[in-house]
Amino acid sequence: MFDPSALRFSTRCAAKLLFFPLLISLLAVVLPSGQASAQDRRQNAPGEFDFYVLSLSWSPSFCEAATERGNTGRNQQIQCGGRPYSFVVHGLWPQYDRGFPNYCQRPSPRLDRNIVSSMLDLMPAPGLIFNEWDKHGTCSGMQARAYFETVRKARAAVKIPAEYLELSETKMVAPAEVEDAFVKANPGLSNAAIAVTCDSRRLSEVRICLSKDLQFRACEEIDRRACRRDKVEMPPMRGGPSG
Repeated sequence: MFDPSALRFSTRCAAKLLFFPLLISLLAVVLPSGQASAQDRRQNAPGEFDFYVLSLSWSPSFCEAATERGNTGRNQQIQCGGRPYSFVVHGLWPQYDRGFPNYCQRPSPRLDRNIVSSMLDLMPAPGLIFNEWDKHGTCSGMQARAYFETVRKARAAVKIPAEYLELSETKMVAPAEVEDAFVKANPGLSNAAIAVTCDSRRLSEVRICLSKDLQFRACEEIDRRACRRDKVEMPPMRGGPSG
């Protein structure tokens, strides 16, 4: 005997079988394609990436934000004490053209404390150095010493514009103005290879894209994530002896 309810059940099942592949296809289009598609393709394989981002953090902004959050941990105290830091190295990040790898070895190889000590002039907090090795350095395909030597070489390849070396009072800047100052100070650097980031009111970082052999190179995805505010603050450097 013909059962109409069985037909309805079969129709619903067929509809679901057709719907789920369609849903997956739609999600692949709608979801951010950057990190997800890149991660699927390369699976965070160490050494498998396209270029680096050298991230230079404006230390006074970091310290002001940390104070506002009530974050007074040891790393903040080390970086935000008396020494007048300006731009410091946040990290050197392996990148895909779309997206990026991270935590490419779990657990990550142990980081020698002598390496940590050797990097404190550029990255002024041990916790930052350990974190950057775990999250980004392990994706470089290098041993720790070679990776941090590359960090130092990358930082040496970038000249900080003179107007940001001894900032003694708050400066209001346009992100494009900061980009232009870096481009002017660094022959071969173009606006397509640099991005300025910000929080709700302060300049946070300058991110510069470098090839694997540390030459400036364009990076569309990084550039798209740049700060879009007309003006942002650059808080002054903290007091204390230079060095």
